[in-house]
Amino acid sequence: MRYSDFLKHVDEQTRFKGIVRYDEPLSAHTTFKVGGPADVWIRPSADVFQDYAAVLLTLARAEGVPIFILGGGANIVPSDAGFQGVILDTGGYRGCLAVEPGSASFAAGSPIDMAGEIAASRRWGGLEFLAGMPGSIGGAVYMNARCYETSVSDRLVETAVLELDDSVFQKKTVPFRETDFGYKKSPFQSRQVLILSAKFAVCQRESALIREEMDMHRKDRETKGQYRFPSAGSVFKNNRAFGKPVGKIIDELGLRGLSRGGAMVAPFHGNIIVNTGAATADHIRSLTDEVREAVRENTGFVLEPEIIFL
Repeated sequence: MRYSDFLKHVDEQTRFKGIVRYDEPLSAHTTFKVGGPADVWIRPSADVFQDYAAVLLTLARAEGVPIFILGGGANIVPSDAGFQGVILDTGGYRGCLAVEPGSASFAAGSPIDMAGEIAASRRWGGLEFLAGMPGSIGGAVYMNARCYETSVSDRLVETAVLELDDSVFQKKTVPFRETDFGYKKSPFQSRQVLILSAKFAVCQRESALIREEMDMHRKDRETKGQYRFPSAGSVFKNNRAFGKPVGKIIDELGLRGLSRGGAMVAPFHGNIIVNTGAATADHIRSLTDEVREAVRENTGFVLEPEIIFL
């Protein structure tokens, strides 16, 4: 397929501003620093993002063009062979979009840590748990990210999306419903949607208390070694039925330090796989599978990866 022809077709129906690159290495856009080239990588500017994305997704579906939506790349392991299709990068669509009494909305491409900083700078409490977390707001909502005993869904009020409706992607607002969410689960994982923005509940709080809590979370992440090597944070989802955290189960099996190529089970945390410098996507996938099988053989527990292998 000539993607230049496809993009011309898109441009005929909407205005484009931003960046388009062909054969763009996805290793430059993932926290694992792995991944081969995408046929096309597109990052629309904020002022055209919604309209352009709606047309792009609609025409891609009609013409059979594969599309993958990329946020902060924090939970993604693209193939070493790359991606045959179009990567729609949300990174150009960021920032605080609206403020209402008790709530604030952030664009989907906003880095999670940035959203937390914006909230802190305006003395909005409620998003302190986001401090130091990698990835984007859209990805965090999609995965219902969780840390420090708080899930994104605990603060979510509503989500704006582009959703497929009668062969056309149209903007919709999805109010939060508690029954739609679960541990690392959101309703968007089973719907054909692009998350545009998320509204969170916030409240006024003393700046010193907000900063104290955010600094504590960042220091905790540093102490646990989450920034020492390229990684995606936790590899496997925890499961209360296991009776203990997955990291502890992996530790007890003596799997810390296990490596395949440049990928290693972190010597400082059993539920983190790191890129020691020369890892490939295949190394990461092989090691993930090996750890998963070792846990199954020794405990009977079947681990569910958080990582999306693209």
